[in-house]
Amino acid sequence: MYSNGIQTYRRTKVMTADPRKLIILCYEEAIDNLKIGKQRIAEEDFEARSKALDKAQDIICELLCSLNSEKGGSIAKGLDSLYNYMLRRIIHADVKNDLGAIDEVIGMLTELKAAWEEIFFQRDSEITTEKTVFYQENRQASGTVSA
Repeated sequence: MYSNGIQTYRRTKVMTADPRKLIILCYEEAIDNLKIGKQRIAEEDFEARSKALDKAQDIICELLCSLNSEKGGSIAKGLDSLYNYMLRRIIHADVKNDLGAIDEVIGMLTELKAAWEEIFFQRDSEITTEKTVFYQENRQASGTVSA
């Protein structure tokens, strides 16, 4: 029952997310599943390991499929190569129980997540600043602010 609540919360969070925030959520979920995969390797629970790593691969495949090479140009091309490399490393980790390969992909996803967060929060900060300046200028123009 508790698990259903978590799943509902996650589904709602994804369905209502800003597209930029959705990318960050994908990175977080992929990282979480890779960490679970590492744990399952240590516990020698190979079925659960494969399930967690498959889920991480599915998320990376979704990120890969969402790339727009026309609008994204060289950035999209670079991400395409990076995502494909990550997929190969996860497959390698699954077959060879290679914790280093999982750590490598976690590191790459963490860096990408941080970059997207910086872009996401910087843009929101700029919009808020622009709105504040606009509001203050309009108040001054209408004479509602005394000098």
